[in-house]
Parts: sequence; C-alpha cells; structure tokens
Amino acid sequence: MDLSIIIVNYNTRELTHQTIDSIIKNTQNINYEIIVADNSTDKGQQCNYKNEKVKIYKIENHGFGHGCNAGAKKAQGKYLLFLNSDTLILDNSLYKSVNYINCNDNIGILGAKILLKDGNLDHGCKRGFPTPSAAFYYYIGLDRKFPYSKKYGRYRQTFLNENEINEVDSVSGAFLMISKDLFDEINGFDETFFMYGEDLDLCYRVKEKGYKVIYYADAVITHLKGQSGLHKSSEIVIYHFYNAMILFYEKHYKNKYNKIVSLLVYSAIKVKYLLTLIKHRGK
Repeated sequence: MDLSIIIVNYNTRELTHQTIDSIIKNTQNINYEIIVADNSTDKGQQCNYKNEKVKIYKIENHGFGHGCNAGAKKAQGKYLLFLNSDTLILDNSLYKSVNYINCNDNIGILGAKILLKDGNLDHGCKRGFPTPSAAFYYYIGLDRKFPYSKKYGRYRQTFLNENEINEVDSVSGAFLMISKDLFDEINGFDETFFMYGEDLDLCYRVKEKGYKVIYYADAVITHLKGQSGLHKSSEIVIYHFYNAMILFYEKHYKNKYNKIVSLLVYSAIKVKYLLTLIKHRGK
C-alpha cells in the first residue's frame, strides 16, 4: 500500500463525501486507502460513503489530533496523508506527492500548494515557526508591507515564490504527508492540542529530528475555508485557536526566552483572544 489518506469527519458529512469524491476522481497510478476517523456528535452527519477504498471508524471526539492518531493506527500505507474534510484534490496531486518523496532524500513532511475557493493562496500551507519576533511582524502587518523581506515575512514565508518547491518550517495540517514509520517514531500528533497548532508542533518535532519539511508546489488542492473551523466563529473554536498558541509557546519557546518576553507574548495572545471574542459576540 503506497498511501493511507486519513480524514477526520466532525459533523461535515457532505464535505467529507465531496473530498472523497475528488480523491477517487483525481488519483491514479498509486495504491491507496481512505480512512475516515468519524468523531461526529451528530449522527446525521456521520460519514456513510460506500466504496471499497473507504474505511470508516467511529471514535469519540477528543480533538483533531486524536482523530488523526486513531486513523493512523488503522493505516496500512507506507505514507500517511492527513487531509481536511473541506478540501478538493486536483490533478493527480497525490501521485505526484508520493513520487516526489520517494525520489528525494531526507523529507520528513510534505505539504501541497493550497488554494482557497477564490484561487488565492492559503498562506498556512507554507509557514515559518511563530517565534515572538516573527509573530510580532505578522500581527502588525509588516509582512504585508514588505512581503519580500526574509526578516518581516518569516511567518507566512511571503518571500518564497508560491509556484516553486521550497524547504519551509511548517506546512498546513489540511494536507500533510509523512511516512508512517516517522509518524510512529515521534508518537504522532500531540493530543494536548485539541484543535489548531498540532501541525506546527508536528513539523517542529520532525525538523528537530533533522528531516526537511517541504512545500511542494506541484501538488495543488483547494481548501474550502470558511465552511468549518475558526471561520464558523464558535466561541469554543476561538478559544482553542488562541490556546494552541499558548501551548506551542510553552512547549517550544518558553525556556528560550526571558520572563519579560514571555509575559509580552502571553499578554498579546490574551488581548487578541478577547478582541476576537468581543467581535464575535457583537455580530
């Protein structure tokens, strides 16, 4: 088995079915399976796709990372692809991705070029790690003012050509390919991250092992962003989005910076969280 595609379905049956349709329609020349880890709380939204390539497992909802890990335990493929339920596979991108990893050494994780529904790039598909300075430049808009600056554009990697293959710090969990052996070696996703941040954390640990994280521009997918996650503006989702920032900082950066920097980071995250909450409640 070349590839196990793992999709977590949380109350998004129609989107999940649409994603599976796109995989089957646009994937040739590789042997693959589709594993749906279904943690839906609404029985009417549970996946019931009928196809010999699709295996559906009902699990309890303990977060996105837990769902991915549960799916990975059932996987038979040499490689794992963690794929969002609100994505569309284009132009045999899965074959291209598997072939690229097989033909190049020391790749730990590979991500695709992810386009939004309007055709613009989803910048989360090639990111730098959110160091305090990189996050600061991003939030005050210097990356948008100086997009070709390696200093100011570090977080969104705006200085890299979106049509070229490059090594980056992190790719998006909406499309994240990794060998099963390496995923098992690093114990999969850290389930402390309930949702958001688990992809950054996985990439960070893979790079610590000495492997490359690759933005692979020749594989293209569409991300129907806005139909799930933070853009649905649930207060619980908003909480997990900002809590993931704190978890990542405490795990990877807290011991690298002094207390003043840490205090500023925590304060900034709290302010952003409160402002987002106020905006949400005002709608």
